[in-house]
Amino acid sequence: MPDSKPILHNRLCDELGIEYPIFLAGMGGRNNPTPPELVAAVCEAGGMGVLGVAALDAEEIRYRIREVRRLTNRPFGVDTLMPVRLTEAAPTRSGVRHQIQKNHPDHWQFMEEFTARQGLEAHPVENEIVADNSFMRLQLDAILDEKVPLFVAALGDPGFIEERAHAQGMKLMGIAGNVRNARRQVDAGTDLVIAGGNEAGGHIGPIASFPLIPQLVDAIAPVPVVAAGGIADGRGVAAALALGAQAVWVGTAFLVADECGIPESQKQEIIDSQSTDFVVSRAWTGKPTRSFNNPMTRAWAESDLEPLEAPVQKILVEDFQQAAIDTAREELWFNPAGQVGGMLTRRRPAAEIFEDMVTGAIDVLKELQSNVRIG
Repeated sequence: MPDSKPILHNRLCDELGIEYPIFLAGMGGRNNPTPPELVAAVCEAGGMGVLGVAALDAEEIRYRIREVRRLTNRPFGVDTLMPVRLTEAAPTRSGVRHQIQKNHPDHWQFMEEFTARQGLEAHPVENEIVADNSFMRLQLDAILDEKVPLFVAALGDPGFIEERAHAQGMKLMGIAGNVRNARRQVDAGTDLVIAGGNEAGGHIGPIASFPLIPQLVDAIAPVPVVAAGGIADGRGVAAALALGAQAVWVGTAFLVADECGIPESQKQEIIDSQSTDFVVSRAWTGKPTRSFNNPMTRAWAESDLEPLEAPVQKILVEDFQQAAIDTAREELWFNPAGQVGGMLTRRRPAAEIFEDMVTGAIDVLKELQSNVRIG
């Protein structure tokens, strides 16, 4: 940024120790969307970088947190999944596979046949880890032990760690897709609530951002609301602030950042797409998730099968994903992204994406002041 930095600052920025009310969404996944380099780049630009660790074990989480600290001394957050409800599942991956073969043979056969139709040989995931409640508790222990400034629950709420987190000065943040869930977050001791609009990528709720944000602002005041979904430039930032949000949570725009860890082919897939190419499906995780509409998503939509519940559905499709990864069939990989992907046209450094959001928001707010007559 230039020597004379633009100013876009509010009380929430003061509370969090950041310059601008812009968060990097803590996107987790096997394709590495938020590596430490991207988190640090957003922090250094003046925002709140958030490390997505949903797919990582406790040891890897500790390593990545320390890598962020090596790259920046600014505040950052960590985001993982804490689903309120998981269907009963065996404690090992092989045990879950056996359950599926026994209880859902049509689902098992569907994935076997689809894998074969794609010209892939079976490459089962080797580790026995199931992302169940015990796995998540080990993740949380690592995050708490590392004393990060901010923890984000991407699903569910962080209520059961509230006492320990607040005792060490950690802020807690959750995502809500409706008023009821937002109030549940506040009751659980959450300090900030993300209004997760339906346009967003990854796990989503049923309500679009424009009606959702003001409803949450009114329902949980004075708890700050952070807007998510459909925000990729300064216009989106300004709109969110006008709706009463105190900050924005931006994911898809940073997927095409140079520092993002997803494959270049997936970045290009997002750049080449229209907003209508990003669809909602339960096929990948068992929960509603918006992603690029690739052959796997289409096959499930055209089948007569209802996806299984989390975490069983995720394990069902992960062997297919492993086969696609091992053979570099990147066009078959899960590529979660939001409808705002239709606005993105090129890869850029994260700092440039961030700076354009800041200056763009300032320009919009100034233009409104000069062009709109009030009195």
